[in-house]
Amino acid sequence: MNIASSPITYGYYDSPVGRLLVAGDADTLHLISFPTDRYHKQPLADWHRDDGFFADTFEQLEAYFAGKLENFDLPLRFAGTEFQNAVWAGLCTIPIGETISYGTLATRIGRPKAVRAVGAANGANPLPIVVPCHRVIGADNSLTGFGGGLEVKKFLLEHEVKWSPQPRLL
Repeated sequence: MNIASSPITYGYYDSPVGRLLVAGDADTLHLISFPTDRYHKQPLADWHRDDGFFADTFEQLEAYFAGKLENFDLPLRFAGTEFQNAVWAGLCTIPIGETISYGTLATRIGRPKAVRAVGAANGANPLPIVVPCHRVIGADNSLTGFGGGLEVKKFLLEHEVKWSPQPRLL
């Protein structure tokens, strides 16, 4: 996976859902990878490890997991197709404590018939947690696919339920 032509730095953040691989360059965050993800990423040979490089990212993740941060404020790099980037931008509009269906997300991005493609783009999200793909659920309110595993998805949604105007049982 060639993320960019500029030097990539990576680090690890020990979260309640496992050790997350975080990578980016001097300007933007490119990647967060769960250790349980079936597509788990590994640092490439030309990447440089520096956990201190991600101080702001780690502080915001810490605040999020402590229940003190609702919205991340990090410079992100979306390096997908035009469609994927639209889906990922759409994910960023889902408020904490709320969930929507894949169909609703497809409608929100102006592609109401592209539900399956929205699901695929959602699954390819390179920045989970920060770009909240876990907030997308099945039309029947079921927890459906998640790269980090359904237990992680459930954990994240239960963690966020305190912000919900109408808490729901998972």
